[in-house]
Amino acid sequence: QVQLVESGGGLVQAGGSLRLSCQASGLAFSSKCMGWFRQAPGKDREFVASMTWSGATTKYGDSVKGRFTISRDNAKNTLYLQMNSLKPEDTAVYYCAADALDNRLPLPTLPVGYGYWGQGTQVTVSS
Repeated sequence: QVQLVESGGGLVQAGGSLRLSCQASGLAFSSKCMGWFRQAPGKDREFVASMTWSGATTKYGDSVKGRFTISRDNAKNTLYLQMNSLKPEDTAVYYCAADALDNRLPLPTLPVGYGYWGQGTQVTVSS
């Protein structure tokens, strides 16, 4: 079965950095668009970043552009999210997501575009 396991979350001060990882198994990772989403208490799930299967195309949510970088290592079946200049408003549970389809275009940015989800990792940014 498909498994997406996030790691790397934690508590960090404002201005600091974290790197999230998502280890994927049970799917053809190198054929999948992958994404990161986040959800803060009482808020809807928010798009953070996504990347096509080859890494050629990326998209970012407006609130993280210039601060976060999505990347992937298809040889390791792993997706990453480098988060710099963190702000208290970045506090949320961060989820890794994989497209259920292979080689989809255009690159999806909505939660409905992803069929597989990880359990999430908490990121807390203190002021």
